[in-house]
Amino acid sequence: MTLILLEALAAGGLLVLIVWWTMFSGRKGGEPPREDDDPKR
Repeated sequence: MTLILLEALAAGGLLVLIVWWTMFSGRKGGEPPREDDDPKR
C-alpha cells in the first residue's frame, strides 16, 4: 500500500513539474508583437 502511495505521489509531482516547466519556460522578452495588434488602428 505504501508503494502505491509513493508511486502516486511521484506521478503527481512529475505532472506538476512538467506543467510548471511548460508555463514558465517561454521567451525571455515574451511573445513578439503580432502584425494585427497595431495600436494605431
